[in-house]
Amino acid sequence: MIEVNKLSKAYGEYKAVNQVSFSAERGEIVGFLGPNGAGKTSTIRMLSTFLPPTSGTAKIAGFDIKKESDQVRRVIGYLPENPPLYEEMSVEEYLYFVARIKGVPSKKLKESVEKAAERCFLKDVFRRLCGQLSKGYRQRVGLAQAIVHDPEVVILDEPTSGLDPRQIIDIRNLIKDLGKEKTLLLSTHILPEVTMVCSKVVIINRGTIVREGKLAEITRDRTLEQLFLECVSYDKPIENDDAIPSAEGGESRHGAS
Repeated sequence: MIEVNKLSKAYGEYKAVNQVSFSAERGEIVGFLGPNGAGKTSTIRMLSTFLPPTSGTAKIAGFDIKKESDQVRRVIGYLPENPPLYEEMSVEEYLYFVARIKGVPSKKLKESVEKAAERCFLKDVFRRLCGQLSKGYRQRVGLAQAIVHDPEVVILDEPTSGLDPRQIIDIRNLIKDLGKEKTLLLSTHILPEVTMVCSKVVIINRGTIVREGKLAEITRDRTLEQLFLECVSYDKPIENDDAIPSAEGGESRHGAS
């Protein structure tokens, strides 16, 4: 569902993202990890077609982010770290507005909006203005707009930012539920969240992928925190676990679902 191939983004001579390649299959929840300034947000913005790549490309549900950006926008849901809300609209008005923009048929508008609001626990604030919401509720409205059109791929940038413990549990359960039928790319700084919901991990450092692999395999002999600290301390990329033959001498697992 997500195939990234040597994706790069340069700002002048500075390479924020340098030939990044990784994949995510249908039903996978992939944790996209890295320290501040590692290139996570630039990568996500390119995949979401909000930022053009300098070189390389990626395909989302079979559509090329450069040549077929309109189709890509139809099949993805994107939650940036700061949800783009219209503060003068009510939650209900905003979700209807977004659903129309994203091409939800008129006969399905009501059902789609109400389903997204219910899944994101917004019924209590459905008619309140977005500008009057707490940060936690604003985050949930942002998540609802990302899924209101029932996309095949959902890209989430710090989805639990600003939420209280109860809300984090609710959103975590929602992410798990979405992962049963969709592909999710989850960028977060909260490593325990990754261990609880993700099946695969991609770690980026200084614009380059330094580890990609199934969570259960790459944390077999150390915690995710230990692995993360180990990866971000290196200057050069280390090998992709999915490309390393098994101890029994099996074939490469790169690209396997």
